[in-house]
Amino acid sequence: MQLAGARWIDALMPPVVTGAIVALIGLNLAPVAWDGGGSGTGVKAQPLIAVVTLAAILLTTVAFRGFLARLSILVGVVVGWLLAALLGDLDPKAVTGLREAAWVGLPQFHTPSFGLRAVILVIPVILVLIAENAGHVKAVAAMTGRNLDRDMGRAFMGDGLATVLAGSGGGSGTTTYAENIGVMAATRVYSTAAYWVAGLTAVLLGLSPKFGALILTVPAGVLGGATTALYGLIAVLGARIWIENRVDFHDPVNLMTAAVAVIVGAANYTVTAGDLSFNGIALGTAAALVVYHGMRLVARLRGTTPDSRRGPEPEL
Repeated sequence: MQLAGARWIDALMPPVVTGAIVALIGLNLAPVAWDGGGSGTGVKAQPLIAVVTLAAILLTTVAFRGFLARLSILVGVVVGWLLAALLGDLDPKAVTGLREAAWVGLPQFHTPSFGLRAVILVIPVILVLIAENAGHVKAVAAMTGRNLDRDMGRAFMGDGLATVLAGSGGGSGTTTYAENIGVMAATRVYSTAAYWVAGLTAVLLGLSPKFGALILTVPAGVLGGATTALYGLIAVLGARIWIENRVDFHDPVNLMTAAVAVIVGAANYTVTAGDLSFNGIALGTAAALVVYHGMRLVARLRGTTPDSRRGPEPEL
């Protein structure tokens, strides 16, 4: 894909499609933020903790400058965690697990196994993930103001190699994460050097069961407050792609592409095929591609144009 150039990306996923994909990712994840701030975890003050966490993120963003302002998400999480600890709303089992966890340890490795049925079912998912990952790259491009289409193939190759490496040790498949895009939007840190350091740090922390146990002590309310900001930023990035590329929503093809894809993602349409389940992000991504190219093909075959189907402009 890297050798094929970037033109095919623009043809396959014009701005209306990539904007819809990015927006639906944020909207699809929204219920996760709400569940995180709910009271269904058996603790008392999760909604309050969620509000305080979100407020700390917002205040840190505008009240401080420089490095501290860029750490607004981390500051909010720390404030929320400390409040939960003061209120006694940390999960006792998680706290016990933190005390008993070792400082250094290796994960359990397993050799992979292959099944023809599973392989056949997963192949279509790859196409959807390619489109989803392309939407993530487009979102980063919108934030940084740079055209990253030429690097799209590298992103796909990195994703594939990471999945092979993880699967070789019994881990799950990997993909790009929308949460990281939300962090980039919030912190406005786009340096690749920073993410090299973050990646190496994550690997080292992954060798510490103590750190993993610490993560498990973070209350649902804290996660709910933080992800409310992160997922909202992702959804807004989709609209930003439409605005900056001046997507014409007078065109019914563009209008219906965005409308259908966003609703499929936001409502989390789900289709189950055997042991596999396709959720709103996958189906919304597929819907954006199918609706756009399907309607565009029919319009070309009938010789219609967007202007011929708008109707007269209203008089002011």
